[in-house]
Amino acid sequence: MADADDRVSHPSPGGQVTPGRERRAGERRSVVDQRSGLDRRRGPGRRRSDERRAAEEGEMTDGQFEFIMAINEYKRVNRRPFPTWTEVLDVVTALGYRKVAEKRTIR
Repeated sequence: MADADDRVSHPSPGGQVTPGRERRAGERRSVVDQRSGLDRRRGPGRRRSDERRAAEEGEMTDGQFEFIMAINEYKRVNRRPFPTWTEVLDVVTALGYRKVAEKRTIR
């Protein structure tokens, strides 16, 4: 139970004073998404790479921009608002990408 020092009074719309609980400096509100029940924080040691952060903030590299423009052109020419993964792979291949290295872990 909270001490009297932890309480602060809040005026209600009718002018009455109702007691409330003051949040202490060390307390944190929960950041769990109410819809999914998942924690939204990344956790310790899970920082974004500079490339990922820039992309999420709307800055693109030349390669990313070229890919987006090629996908948009494919969608426009073929009247496909949502290309399949096979079609995306066709666009990537048309851009000149090919497999030359061994598989690696996706980050």
